[in-house]
Amino acid sequence: MVFSGLTFMLAFLPIMLILYYIMPKKGKNAVILISGLLFYAWGEPLYVFAMILSTFIDYTAGRLMDKFDDSPKTRKICLLISVIMNLALLGTFKYLGFLIDSVNSWFGWTIKNPNLPMPIGISFFTFQSMSYTIDLYRRKIKVQKSAVSFMAFVTLFPQIVAGPIVRYEDVQNELDDRAITESMIGEGISRFITGLGKKVLIADNIGALWDTVKAMDVSSLSAMTAWIGILAFTFQIFFDFSGYSDMAIGLGKMMGFNFPENFDYPYMSKSISEFWRRWHMTLGGWFKSYVYFPLGGSKKGLKRTVLNLMIVWTITGIWHGASWNFMLWGAYFGVLIVLEKLFLGKILEKIPAFFSWLYTFVLVVIGWVMFDIVPKNTVDFGEVFRLIFGYVGAMFGANGTFGDNFALNALVNYGLIFGIAIIGSSDMIKQFTTWFKKKAPCWMMYSYPVVQTVVLLASIAFITTSSYHPFLYFNF
Repeated sequence: MVFSGLTFMLAFLPIMLILYYIMPKKGKNAVILISGLLFYAWGEPLYVFAMILSTFIDYTAGRLMDKFDDSPKTRKICLLISVIMNLALLGTFKYLGFLIDSVNSWFGWTIKNPNLPMPIGISFFTFQSMSYTIDLYRRKIKVQKSAVSFMAFVTLFPQIVAGPIVRYEDVQNELDDRAITESMIGEGISRFITGLGKKVLIADNIGALWDTVKAMDVSSLSAMTAWIGILAFTFQIFFDFSGYSDMAIGLGKMMGFNFPENFDYPYMSKSISEFWRRWHMTLGGWFKSYVYFPLGGSKKGLKRTVLNLMIVWTITGIWHGASWNFMLWGAYFGVLIVLEKLFLGKILEKIPAFFSWLYTFVLVVIGWVMFDIVPKNTVDFGEVFRLIFGYVGAMFGANGTFGDNFALNALVNYGLIFGIAIIGSSDMIKQFTTWFKKKAPCWMMYSYPVVQTVVLLASIAFITTSSYHPFLYFNF
């Protein structure tokens, strides 16, 4: 079933919020729970039960940990059951088919692939739910005794399917007692509209260009076309994912929650390490807390630190998808971060800022080639390398052609959207807004709601006239 989440969200959101606001305080979490299940079931009516199963396991494990608080062995068993069951759920739906196809390809076997459809956002809600039992085991949080409140935490609409990854400790106080103020509602509406505009007006428009380039024969691409295509994806994935995060954060504020930020102008970074401190920050924080630090972090010597970093980044790649290119993508960034930690970071700090930014941006763009140029479920390792190196080679002129008519037409047709994307991915708008609020006459402050209204109406108009509204991270 095609998940028309954006259209459903916009139609469903006003109804849900009205019910939420008129509901007494004790019933608000029930509204969150029901709306979250309905939102998820709209796209995955069957696999909503997989999410319920994950939630039930973690809630039960938490209650048992609390009940047998004085029994370390019992608490550890509960934790292991929670982690193993969640990872088994993730492994079955996300990786089983790929592993079967890979084994069949390597050994010439004919094991039947069940071809299980992957539940939308399974990597998000399993990680979010697991964080509760892990932190409870560590005694960092208190047990949630209300099943409705715990399920509301896991099914928070619409953050449920694409982040940001909200850990229980982020919202444990607000889950049971939160205030909803007019200023929070106003700020939430503004943030939601901003995210909607980023996703619909920028990501969807520029993403269509990448789809066209990606479908071309790699060996025939001119250097300009290759760069234009991957730059289109570079901006598409940022505005798509950060736009969705903005919508989730904005909706959270409308409901009295303060979700963690997920992006901090990552394309302004001057090192790969800095980029990953600014991109998908909640995922980075999750792996740091639950994988990197438990492995020993950087406290067990240089060799162990390097090993820990490579483990974390390989897992990060695998988390993004069941395909060899994702593993390579994760290892690629792991190697770059290790090199920066060993010596490259000090060099980047000494050279002019423009060159450290250029170094970072180009390597990130090459990383996006690895991320998206390979078709899903490709098990042929040679084909993965051929596509990646073929595309990167085309970017640097390996096909012997610098430019062509397609590239020139793309620049003419998409030049404006590229310009908007460049400005929107930097902090220029933020700086201008800060200056505007301090220096502009009071009457000009009314222009901001006008701009927001225009963005909202333009977004709705585009949604109703176009069927191209993919949420990229719904696939993870």
